[in-house]
Amino acid sequence: MTEQRAGIGRLTAAIVAAAATLPYLTIKTLWLTGDPVGVSDPTLMESGAMMGLNALTFAMEAAGLLLALAFTMRWGMRLPAWLVLLPLWTGTGLLSVLVVTTPLILLVGGLSVFRGGPIQMWVYLVVYGGFITLGIALMTAFALYARDRWRAVLTTPVALPFPSATRSFQEVVAWGALLVAAVVAGLRVVMAFDGGAPAVQNGLKALLALGGAVALVVLVRRRGKGPFWRPLVLVWLGSGSMFAWGLFSMVVRSTGGPLAYGGSGIADFTELFGMLTGLVMGMCGAFLLAERSGVGHVQPGQDTLEREDGERDREPADHGHR
Repeated sequence: MTEQRAGIGRLTAAIVAAAATLPYLTIKTLWLTGDPVGVSDPTLMESGAMMGLNALTFAMEAAGLLLALAFTMRWGMRLPAWLVLLPLWTGTGLLSVLVVTTPLILLVGGLSVFRGGPIQMWVYLVVYGGFITLGIALMTAFALYARDRWRAVLTTPVALPFPSATRSFQEVVAWGALLVAAVVAGLRVVMAFDGGAPAVQNGLKALLALGGAVALVVLVRRRGKGPFWRPLVLVWLGSGSMFAWGLFSMVVRSTGGPLAYGGSGIADFTELFGMLTGLVMGMCGAFLLAERSGVGHVQPGQDTLEREDGERDREPADHGHR
């Protein structure tokens, strides 16, 4: 495919996203090397569980930095689709919730929500400020990147007819995911009534879970009007948030460290089934994207989601005399 130089919008958003990761990576580096900067209780960072979680979150943030840099370079357009989509799906699932809920939580509770813990307030302000900036900038850069790379796939009508060997299976999966997502969303609404900062997050997660599952049914059944990308955004955020937050919660709970606080049976049940449902929805969406991207509507210079290493872009060998 023809490599396309990043436009000023994608370049700017990607640079802002890359810069937003640096404070977080700096703090995590200090903690991993034994410097308890911003920690009221230095022994907190000495446990194996906290060191493991710090290493995990450092790697997650570093992946965001690498993706942001890839969005500024021409070689970023040559990366395999899965190498871009999988970490972005997980990362935006986490960040989208923080981008929306953190300002709301601060608006309701003020800075007091950051007081009283073992981490000093300025660390929370730096970290969550970075998360919000990274979330907005990275999602913007990715949207522009996807427009440049997969415009032909994303702008087709939702009702576009195309051959599908797995459509009947996708419908079963989509309807099943909707059923479970409705239960997960209902449980999150119940937990939201408990109040506190998590209530805002549970409310948004419930909306994303239900909205994403409904949108997946729409896409699989090819119903509705407008371009394919509109319901795809809902599926992307809904499935990504369920999977990413469920997986992160399971990891935190399984470590048994200082962050594995409380947690009722209903909360653990919700996170587990949210993670599994998000994963199933993501896999169903991957099959759908791969099949839609191969229907022959790709224009010169555009990429398809399932193409790897440019195999489809290679011209037939010229066996004639030169």
